Amino acid sequence: MRRLLLFALLALPAPAFAQEWVPQRVAQLQALDKVTARVSTLTVTLDRPARFGSLTITVRACNARPPDEVPDAAAWLEIADERAAPGAPPAFRGWMFANAPGVNMLEHPVYDIRLLECRAE
Repeated sequence: MRRLLLFALLALPAPAFAQEWVPQRVAQLQALDKVTARVSTLTVTLDRPARFGSLTITVRACNARPPDEVPDAAAWLEIADERAAPGAPPAFRGWMFANAPGVNMLEHPVYDIRLLECRAE
């Protein structure tokens, strides 16, 4: 179900989809360590990896809705886990949506990552 919704969102015609989102340079993420219950807010600049526990989080794109629309954000994230076996795929690679965190999320036994917003700063 989640994947179908994601594909439906991404299947929108490119010009219409691109006009509704404004590219931004910084993503604000909420990170949860499920073992310690530690919640952190991470501010991650495009293409500059950030660390949380054993995860390395890289934001490749971050888009926000224009100010005159309902607030939302979408970010393309690549998340690698240093504890993964050599040659293993990333723990997560794809779009995350602030207003629909369950659509496409990191599935990890220790950590949760959620997109909060995208900003220009």
